[in-house]
Amino acid sequence: MKYKVIIFDWDGTLMDSIDKIVACVKAAAEDCQLMPPSTPAIRHIIGLSLDIAMAELFPETTVDQQIEVANAYRHQYVSSDQYETPFYPGIRSWLNDLKEQGYMLAVATGKGHHGLNRLLEKFQLTSFFAVTYCADQTASKPDPLMLNRILDDLGLDASQALMIGDTSYDLEMANNANMDCLGVSYGVHSKNVLKQFNPLAIVDDLPKEFALHVQ
Repeated sequence: MKYKVIIFDWDGTLMDSIDKIVACVKAAAEDCQLMPPSTPAIRHIIGLSLDIAMAELFPETTVDQQIEVANAYRHQYVSSDQYETPFYPGIRSWLNDLKEQGYMLAVATGKGHHGLNRLLEKFQLTSFFAVTYCADQTASKPDPLMLNRILDDLGLDASQALMIGDTSYDLEMANNANMDCLGVSYGVHSKNVLKQFNPLAIVDDLPKEFALHVQ
């Protein structure tokens, strides 16, 4: 088994939450009496830390206004029940399979740690992942700090880890950590964008295709 730990992005890789993120950013902008960004613009920043995302989406606003929108977004995401955010098909059982095969699992996400912990509790996964890091605990992707912290915590080096994600930020972060990566095509960024970062492969169905590319 080449890798000891498989590190996952969350939104757009494990969880189908993109539509909810887009809707909540738009609602937050309206709450703050700002022009809502376009759907493509919002999709493009998914994966970044919230402070950097808001600065990119609302470049004409002050830092205080960006903080206000970020807080409104958090409120919208927690309180909105209009959008379900299920795991992608087959993901939950496949994660169990990976653990049974002897892999350690970890998460490196642009979500805040309160939001991730809330989801881990909801889906009874709090002790499932060996370690998790969020952008508000380290640095935003594509800075490799999240990955380096995971490796340090587990006593591993980059050659023993694989990063899986749906955005250029995920794969560039892996490149910056000298870590192998695998892209998924069903999330935010296109295959053409992901190919620029030399992933092992870009898969359409992660549970079904993982073993074809990872030995």
